[in-house]
Amino acid sequence: MAKDLYTSGAYLEKNPTWHVDESPWKVKEIMRMFQRQSIAPKTICEVGCGAGEVLRLLQMRLDSKCIFSGYEISPQAFELSKSRENDRLHFKLQDFMEEKSVYFDLILVLDVLEHMENPYDLLRDIKLKSQYKIIHFPLDISVKSVLRDQIVTYREQFGHIHYFTKSIALRMLEEMGYEVLDCFYTYATETIPLPWNAIKSNPRILVRKILGKIKRGLLRAPIKLLYAINQDLAERLFGEWRLLILAR
Repeated sequence: MAKDLYTSGAYLEKNPTWHVDESPWKVKEIMRMFQRQSIAPKTICEVGCGAGEVLRLLQMRLDSKCIFSGYEISPQAFELSKSRENDRLHFKLQDFMEEKSVYFDLILVLDVLEHMENPYDLLRDIKLKSQYKIIHFPLDISVKSVLRDQIVTYREQFGHIHYFTKSIALRMLEEMGYEVLDCFYTYATETIPLPWNAIKSNPRILVRKILGKIKRGLLRAPIKLLYAINQDLAERLFGEWRLLILAR
């Protein structure tokens, strides 16, 4: 049933952009990991690549000889990815676990495990198919999400059927025999601004955006202060961050 959500078109109906707007900040954090660990992969695969925007943006920032491959089970997402394909960036409408004889320098699994009926199957499968893995976990379990009953929203809107904290994510990889080389929190930022023409034609939109940013800034100020003091505590209380892990 979980797989049907992505192959039937139901997920695209609920999320028509397939989260393309999140790709720029995800790429920024991946590049940050590369720099922290001095990694320069020449072959990169993304499992559950969606519309392929992460790979397209990575291609623009990495060595011109780097080869990129994306795997996706959703026909709708695969159609979105086709326009991004080129001679060094290819997409397959295929379950990655059906591939038996591939090997990459790096495999990306970004916000995917929470959607799978058995995420251990994928972790077991990719272990021998690359030198490095970068895995991105949404951290849905927090004091705020429990008190507001937000987890059911994550399930209904985004198809999350597994829920993580930092400790659970790290323990999961440990149980599968992975060596965690590095990890840090990531924070989703607004990366696709409203077109200026739309704002110009309706000044109220501009006013709402400015007031909205001021309001969010004021509300987040105490959270940011706590995060500066104790990142783990801030995340466990408010759950506004995700976790990026480099493992092998």
